[in-house]
Amino acid sequence: MSEMRQVRLSGFGGQGIVLAGLLLGQAGVMEGKYVTGSNSYGAQARGSGCKSEIVFSDHPIHYPHLIIADILVAMSQGAYQTYDEEVKESGIILYDRGRVVPNMELNVKQLGVSATEISLKKLKNKQVANIVMLGALVETTGIVSPRAIRKAIALHIPKRFQALNLKAFHKGMELGKQINA
Repeated sequence: MSEMRQVRLSGFGGQGIVLAGLLLGQAGVMEGKYVTGSNSYGAQARGSGCKSEIVFSDHPIHYPHLIIADILVAMSQGAYQTYDEEVKESGIILYDRGRVVPNMELNVKQLGVSATEISLKKLKNKQVANIVMLGALVETTGIVSPRAIRKAIALHIPKRFQALNLKAFHKGMELGKQINA
């Protein structure tokens, strides 16, 4: 039986959830995995609910949509509360520590990542909190390699923003290492 991993990134429109999902899925393709993805916004787009779902497999994927998440990334309280119970018991939730108060009664591993705080304080740019979170996700789960994400950033991020996004990714990986320690 092939291993399949299902990831849901969630937050609100304007946080870069769809971009993070695109980079994650592209990284999986670059590593030779079968990947499907979808995303959706709430009716108002910016400020309303947003999600990006990516399914990874070593073999062809017969049903291209997420069924139940192995990994949930929640960058807003609303997203956390909407999806926190749709994670496998053996799964993991990464949440933005400054924006989400977790439900500690859930029977899943939960990791707080200070993505927005680091993006504001260390990088002086709130718009890269998604990439900080992506770095923490890659470091804590190994879903794809850091090298593949760096390649995806080079492919999809305009050149003038690549250095900032790479720095954000590395800050996220540093947070992931601290969390794993």
